Amino acid sequence: MSVKVMTLQPGAVGLDTLAAIYWAEAPARLHDKARPGVEVAHARIAAAAAGNLPVYGVNTGFGKLASLKIEARDTATLQRNLILSHCCGVGEPIARRHARLMMVLKLLSLGRGASGVRWDVVALLEGMLAQGVTPVIPAQGSVGASGDLAPLAHMAAAMIGEGQAEYQGNVMPAGAALAAAGLSPVVLGPKEGLALINGTQFSTAFALAGLFEAWRAAQGALVISALSTDAVMGSTAPLSPAIHTLRGHAGQIAAAAYMRTLLEGSVIRESHRHDDSRVQDPYCIRCQPQVTGAAMDVLRMAARTLEIEANAATDNPLVLIESGEIVSGGNFHAEPVGFAADMIALAIAEIGAIAQRRVALMVDPVLSFDLPPFLTPNPGLNSGYMIAEVTSAALMSENKHLATPCVTDSTPTSANQEDHVSMAAHGARRLQRMIENLDRILGIEALCAVQGIEFRHPLVTSAPLAKVVTCLRQVAPRLEEDRYLAPDLEAAATLVASGALVEASGLAAPELSI
Repeated sequence: MSVKVMTLQPGAVGLDTLAAIYWAEAPARLHDKARPGVEVAHARIAAAAAGNLPVYGVNTGFGKLASLKIEARDTATLQRNLILSHCCGVGEPIARRHARLMMVLKLLSLGRGASGVRWDVVALLEGMLAQGVTPVIPAQGSVGASGDLAPLAHMAAAMIGEGQAEYQGNVMPAGAALAAAGLSPVVLGPKEGLALINGTQFSTAFALAGLFEAWRAAQGALVISALSTDAVMGSTAPLSPAIHTLRGHAGQIAAAAYMRTLLEGSVIRESHRHDDSRVQDPYCIRCQPQVTGAAMDVLRMAARTLEIEANAATDNPLVLIESGEIVSGGNFHAEPVGFAADMIALAIAEIGAIAQRRVALMVDPVLSFDLPPFLTPNPGLNSGYMIAEVTSAALMSENKHLATPCVTDSTPTSANQEDHVSMAAHGARRLQRMIENLDRILGIEALCAVQGIEFRHPLVTSAPLAKVVTCLRQVAPRLEEDRYLAPDLEAAATLVASGALVEASGLAAPELSI
């Protein structure tokens, strides 16, 4: 692959690095400093496997079968059987980008030197990332404890040459994919199968993906809401720095500052600064920093949790190198990830909710300050953006339903041994659908806002926003007469999802920093 290999120090990888890996599907390897700890932990597991004392996952069965002792000669078969029996995922395969991020997170977890695997296991994961061998992983089957067992088992199956993998755009048996890439499957030793499938990497990968895409959408929402403000000839007085400093929330302050910069120099704004009969704008215009800024703060709170989790050792049991103990615990329980995913879902839903109200405002001639009904130059004969607004309402409502917390929905599994689970996989996986909905809502808002701004001619918007208008008009021409609108909506949503509208403004948007 042509993308630069990212060298990672386990326990110290930041969000910027993880985001770069996600967006670019970059390969990754562990820093050489990680190897000694990995090998010390493996030596401790090897000693336990050769001994007579029962150690969970090393020479015992799993879950409710943990009391059954396994003979030393059967430990390799035990690990292979574990992987194959846990390949119970169903549904559509996850996207390659998500699968690769999951593999990187597993690499980081193993690199903490608490899992007891051989360096060969680490090297194979690195090789698969470098050569572009991506396991085919079904989307459904995890409850977020005891780890993301089913999806991680499909990843591990590819490592032993079972199941399927994608290589150079083709899906094939995993053994064939490894061979084509010049890699060899690994024969799992004591605890290695358990180390691969115990952990939160599926849930965390999807939560991180949701976080990165939600932040990009939040940036886009600020640009598009500035367009909407000019389209309805809204006031910039609510963006005054003093207002937001008095409240003190970082997201609100940053959102207002960015919008002020975006709108600076707008002739439309200056044209109604004085003698405007309106005293206040509706909340969807006046309270944009308070709502989108608050959502940004929530995303940052979730980001703190996910950065910690991305660097964590989350399998079971764990090798405590300093004491030499092998201790059973519960780091595989994805409750922190579940909470973070629910927080991200709330932020996505609220960004979309206030954006939809701006769409409704712009198409309503009673509220839009002299814009024509549904933003069409010939209303009646033409319906303009009437049903685009209805679509935005449908998407907003769907996201409200999807924002219902998942982490509170536990159910016992594995004969009640695993009697409380996080549902983090559900919570994180649903974020992708919510983001797609949000990007479409914001795309519809952008179409309406640009159409509204053009109705203000010869008055013009600010220089940064004029560049955004030009960017949008390259994929969606002005709506003069009714036409087949679905392609315009998809094109606008694609611009939002790519970050192109933010980039077109030429101004630096608030960053996801914690």
